[in-house]
Amino acid sequence: MLSALFHLAKPVLFSFEAEQAHEMSLKALESGVYPRDLVADSPSLAVEAFGLRFSNPVGIAAGYDKDGRVPDAILGMGCGFAEIGTVTPRPQEGNPRPRVFRLVSDKAVINRLGFNNGGHDAALRRLEARSAKGGIVGVNIGANKDTDDKAADYVAGLRLFNPLASYFTVNISSPNTPGLRDLQAPAALDDLLRRVMAAREELVQGGGPRRPVIVKIAPDIAEADLPAIVERLVARAVDGIAVSNTTLSRAGLTDAERAKEAGGLSGAPLFHRSTVVLARVYQLTEGKIPLIGIGGITSPETAVQKIEAGATLLQLYTGLIYEGPGLVPRIKHGLQAAARRTAGNSIAMLTGVRATEWAGKSLEG
Repeated sequence: MLSALFHLAKPVLFSFEAEQAHEMSLKALESGVYPRDLVADSPSLAVEAFGLRFSNPVGIAAGYDKDGRVPDAILGMGCGFAEIGTVTPRPQEGNPRPRVFRLVSDKAVINRLGFNNGGHDAALRRLEARSAKGGIVGVNIGANKDTDDKAADYVAGLRLFNPLASYFTVNISSPNTPGLRDLQAPAALDDLLRRVMAAREELVQGGGPRRPVIVKIAPDIAEADLPAIVERLVARAVDGIAVSNTTLSRAGLTDAERAKEAGGLSGAPLFHRSTVVLARVYQLTEGKIPLIGIGGITSPETAVQKIEAGATLLQLYTGLIYEGPGLVPRIKHGLQAAARRTAGNSIAMLTGVRATEWAGKSLEG
């Protein structure tokens, strides 16, 4: 029923410019217009990660709810967690419009938004207002485009949101903020994490909660550089790694005209590359650090493949644009069916079972 309704409404939504349609969807969720998942999750979907217990591993990726407007609606739709952001200390407009482009024939999106958001204070007020409602709500933190000290912006985000965030994602992988991906270089990454982790320890020593810190990396890291980057993440004892952000690759696209647009590509064409990188990170960490699998999840089958490649948790975004909100329960049903095929009837038992196979594949497929 839900899928049928979405497919009836999809032509209307797609008649609007992509960013306008995105805003319409946020307003609908703010107004309470969204499908509720009123059925308790099966115990087979529960996973433990970063010291948190998730009722199911499905979340919506950062970039959808940049300003913390609808985390409770996302949880109400049946997601096991929500993540707001990327949020920067000061409000910023982002790049000029148009800056979001649908590639319908590829089930993909190119965006060059550039961390457009209302800043720390606005997001903080919203999170404070919903703090009694519970649920796992992470905060994805970033740096302002014109800041002189990007690491200081991340530290400021951690300090400000520490009382409210279930976890933090340090986003150093967006291709749309000049110089941001430079923070993935081992020396710069080490300095950033040194400062972020020192700030967290200071908060803990002051009596604050110890929030998990996850680092989100790009799928475009050179193969030769990935081991050194992962080594730094392990050495700085990050709690998790999110793999991955959007890609600058345009391999395999059929929409040649849209492919010329600058920005990060998400959606179905990203699935293979991001899953190969995920599996390689899983191997490099020896499966000891929980990974969030992101990129090209459009079906229950691709969700299961992400987990088999090494993911403990999953995040969707572009898949929802093309498949609608019914994708969340469909994925959960598919994961539950996959869990039943394991000895322990647990989706967690599938994490990494095909990592070796995926890690050995070419990035371009």
